[in-house]
Amino acid sequence: MSQYVVGIDLGTTNSALAYAPLAEPSRVSLFQIPQLANAGEVDDFDLLPSSLYIPGEKEFVEGSLALPWNSQPSYITGRLAWLRGVENSSRLVASAKSWLSNQSSDPTQPLLPLTAPEGVAKISPLEASTQYLLHLRSAWNQKNPKAKLEDQPVLLTVPASFDAAARDLTQRAAKLAGFPEVTILEEPQAAFYAWIERNPNWREQVKPGDLILVIDIGGGTTDFTLISVTEKGGELQLERIAVGDHLLLGGDNMDLAVARFAERQFGQLDALQFHSLWQQARAAKEALLANDAAASHAINILGRGTGLVGGTKRGKIARDEVRQILVEGFFPIVDFAAIPERSRRAALMEVGLNYANDPAVTRHLAQFLRRAGSARPTHLLLNGGVLQAAAIEQRLFDVLNGWLAESGAPPVVELRSETKQADLMHAVAHGAAYYGLARAGKGVRIRGGVPRAYYVGIESSLPAVPGLPAPMKAFAVVPFGLEEGSKVELPQRKFALLVGEPAEFRFFSSLTRKTDAAGSMLEEIPDDLEELSPIEVFLPPHGDESREEVVPVTLESNVTETGMLELWCVAADGRRWKLEFNVRERAQVAA
Repeated sequence: MSQYVVGIDLGTTNSALAYAPLAEPSRVSLFQIPQLANAGEVDDFDLLPSSLYIPGEKEFVEGSLALPWNSQPSYITGRLAWLRGVENSSRLVASAKSWLSNQSSDPTQPLLPLTAPEGVAKISPLEASTQYLLHLRSAWNQKNPKAKLEDQPVLLTVPASFDAAARDLTQRAAKLAGFPEVTILEEPQAAFYAWIERNPNWREQVKPGDLILVIDIGGGTTDFTLISVTEKGGELQLERIAVGDHLLLGGDNMDLAVARFAERQFGQLDALQFHSLWQQARAAKEALLANDAAASHAINILGRGTGLVGGTKRGKIARDEVRQILVEGFFPIVDFAAIPERSRRAALMEVGLNYANDPAVTRHLAQFLRRAGSARPTHLLLNGGVLQAAAIEQRLFDVLNGWLAESGAPPVVELRSETKQADLMHAVAHGAAYYGLARAGKGVRIRGGVPRAYYVGIESSLPAVPGLPAPMKAFAVVPFGLEEGSKVELPQRKFALLVGEPAEFRFFSSLTRKTDAAGSMLEEIPDDLEELSPIEVFLPPHGDESREEVVPVTLESNVTETGMLELWCVAADGRRWKLEFNVRERAQVAA
């Protein structure tokens, strides 16, 4: 029997775990995670750096990497991985989470570290994510042997803008780490749940008609979410009404900006030295954004070749310089009509993450609010370690309130609690655990369902034309906002399903098309539909037959309680084929 509900923030930069007992209502607590602080030294920390280090054969003294649950780990995860990676970045895996949503590469293949020298066995982003979750599970079980984590309901957070493929990969990582099943929760919603949990009087701070903007800037992504406050039967209700595009824009970008600035004082650096500088820039940024930050932070770059110590380059970066770089570079004052800049890119690029082309968060925010009907938020909730800096927080308020003043709307009100500093670093894990309580009937739930509308491509039945493919239509199978655990049957249209030979399914999604009902047919693929990676499958024919067959079918769609999107093709004779939105692998098919 489950004793706790557990929330896990699998972050790009740091991961956290929070929990609450199910037996009696109580506040959510943060789990202290044992991990290697140094070689031979295990200590507890409230965050697990999402860093993995691949140790060399004789790099550490035998036995010095032992953990209470594993005497000979193959990888180092957590604090020591991050510290060691600053010194030797060619063996460090970081930002694995961002790779899960990268459609230009296969996150199930060994890609990381990108700068690994010959002889270092790379691992996949999926495996790295699995290792972080395995560390959390092992650490919890070592402290709670009578209430193992795999026996508790677990809520695992993802960016609101993660598509179905990235969500599925996150769930796969959890399953590989030994979790039988996890429920997916969007990070901005989790941050808002944390605010509710820490503010029992939240109903006194908002009222029907209010519109809450959540800005969540993590290590790898920036998420925007709008939550409306409504009233039904005299009770306040919360509904998530809009989410932003998937923006690979966050702490990683800011670390690079700091590194490029600091590079000027060191002269020419090779690729490995610069990668080390990039990792040190992250440490400098986090230290210099703290409220009690020193005036500067030291940076040391090891020389190359012989005489490494003598060739070490030493420098420093000032607190005011870092804050100026981040405020003006990432949060400039812009008009409400501003559009994210798109620069011309080279035809050939290195394999890497699909970072946002424009680093200005405020331009992306303006576009998001315009797409949401020129929304005028009444309240603002900030989340993410970057937003601990008072200068960045103030700039966001200045920009947002400037837009509101131009439209005649009152200034936005900040939602905050007495423990704001803890909120920004741990809110997502806290909120995920609180959501688990809400699912058990012990808290407030935000209505919203899936944050996108989903469509399947339908090939038009027209005569063949030389040199032109058959036109493609889009059939809505999951409407925007469909609640988890919901099923949609679409018997009004029949389609011809090809079985008995490999076939390709094309899927599309949209963040902006909120009125397309399930069963709607779009005669052309509009610009506001984003195509997902196609799924190639072999659908088995009837019985032992191996011949190709075209079967008339209707469609059913289902959003499971864990957030998995499923599409069923149903024949009149009772045969059913299931497609899950698993990208970059052969889909799971059930006859």
